Amino acid sequence: MTDNLYRQKLINSILYFARETSHLNLTKLFKLLNFFDFEHFAETGYPAIGLKYVTWKRGPVPRQLWHDLKDGQPPTDIGKFVATTVKYREYDKDSHEVEIKTRPGAKPNMDVFTPREQHLLEKLAYIYKDATAKQMSEISHEDEKPWRLTMDEYGENAEIDYMLAHKEDSPISEDEARQSLNEHWAAISALELDPMDMD
Repeated sequence: MTDNLYRQKLINSILYFARETSHLNLTKLFKLLNFFDFEHFAETGYPAIGLKYVTWKRGPVPRQLWHDLKDGQPPTDIGKFVATTVKYREYDKDSHEVEIKTRPGAKPNMDVFTPREQHLLEKLAYIYKDATAKQMSEISHEDEKPWRLTMDEYGENAEIDYMLAHKEDSPISEDEARQSLNEHWAAISALELDPMDMD
């Protein structure tokens, strides 16, 4: 597997959610990844994986990952661990969803995550284990959520700023969060650790 820690976190997050939740399709996966990244940022000042999300009608979407998974043919490093199935909707044959399941014997490597990240993954999987993507949309679309704030101000296809996840009761100050986030992006760029980069 790649030496890129953030790519490893992405792959193992997908694998973890595929093993620990039901009804996992791309829409639900993207919501879980978004919650993982943004809740971790609110607690620490930096995202767990660091995907960049944009506003689409059905919620926050990491556009580059969507492009990699939308046809049910994941990149080789992801496809080693999960299988995807394209399901066309009965009412709209031009529209489809991609379902995700673990390959036999595939297990996430939890060592790539910090204890805080592991706890957050477990919490999200527990809360949303049996939820459908539609049910999760009701949460991600609530007022004051980053997706809603961005959609209302900038419309569709706008990048969602992680700073919108910072709240008054966050463990770190707004200035600390902004500085930490800027340092995170600078380090990712300098060390070429973008989670969407394959070796």
